[in-house]
Amino acid sequence: MDGRLLALPQAPDTIELRHLRSFVAVADELNFGRAATRLHLSQPALSRQIQALERLVGCDLLRRSTHRVELTAAGGALLDRARRLLADLDEAIVATRSASGELAGRAYRYWHALASRDAGPELEELRRVCETMHAEFAPPETTVRPVNAGGVSCFQVGTGHEPATVLYLHGGAYVMGSAYGYRHVAGALAVASGAATLVPEYRLAPEHPFPAALEDVTRAYQWMLEQAGDPGRLVVAGDSSGAGLALSLLLSLKRQGAPMPGGVVLFCPGVDMCRDSLAQSDSAISLDLLRRFVSAYLAEHPPEDPVVSPLSADLSGLPPMLIQGGTDDPFVDDAERLAGHARGHGVEVRLELYPVATHSFQIFWSFLPEAAEAIASAGEFVREAGRGSKDGHGRPHPGIKKSN
Repeated sequence: MDGRLLALPQAPDTIELRHLRSFVAVADELNFGRAATRLHLSQPALSRQIQALERLVGCDLLRRSTHRVELTAAGGALLDRARRLLADLDEAIVATRSASGELAGRAYRYWHALASRDAGPELEELRRVCETMHAEFAPPETTVRPVNAGGVSCFQVGTGHEPATVLYLHGGAYVMGSAYGYRHVAGALAVASGAATLVPEYRLAPEHPFPAALEDVTRAYQWMLEQAGDPGRLVVAGDSSGAGLALSLLLSLKRQGAPMPGGVVLFCPGVDMCRDSLAQSDSAISLDLLRRFVSAYLAEHPPEDPVVSPLSADLSGLPPMLIQGGTDDPFVDDAERLAGHARGHGVEVRLELYPVATHSFQIFWSFLPEAAEAIASAGEFVREAGRGSKDGHGRPHPGIKKSN
């Protein structure tokens, strides 16, 4: 035998891995009852799997009698090959997870480099290191062009020259980051969603404390609204502090009675202005440094103001939310608390948690598989949430998903 006795169907809707795993378990045990227990299946369900496999390969693989189960010659020919195939697959999965862990470590080291002593204590040096980090990631194949949106300098990123319908607010603890630096993230989201993305160069603290950033993104949103006509076509997105700024924008719009977008995407939101601890003690950003950033942003503004502290705000009437976080992100509790708080006010929420320890891991979409998956999911949400609405108040996104 040369290994080519069985020409298995190639169509993806025929033989499945569950068929092969069921067959190998029965062949190992030569008993349907023990094999079903091993696979955590009912015996009738296991019998159906074997029957389906035999039907697909076109011959009997097992001889069954009241007291015994035996392999046929065809079954024997398949068994070793099926074992090798499943072993190769399991090895590939282990290798993939190992690589994913290495890549997650690479992403983690980027943040540590940003907050390390080598970066220096001065804010300008931190800003330089932040821009250097983002410069390492090239945008995908997109069109990037400067736009003046209501007097705010922005970059519009998309696959054509269509009006922007996604407003992306970059992270950086309100003191770092730039529209230029975030071109690669905006481009990834634009490709995934098929929607052009506008990234405003909002003013940063401490030179321009609250409400300067909120004023800038509000003007950019109003400009986009004039271009789109229907607010339900718009989606507001942001990562980390940019997610917090996105919520400040929505709460400000609500306070003014202004039209809401069709949805909001929040990547690893940082929304607790009164934080007294971090979920992980080895966070790249120290609690002391974080407090200094918050103080620079708020200046004399009270942190209890619901516009800057959405965890204490009335969120009723806000559009559907997609909230993503990393299971071991030091700020994951912000994502979980925000999701629960929003649901308590009747907001439709889709919470997705990915097995990563890196804050704002979506930034690393170009090499981190979990980040690429998260961006793809956000693109799907944007397409659904931004379909427009007759009443100008957005449309709910169906379903709630939690990834583990």
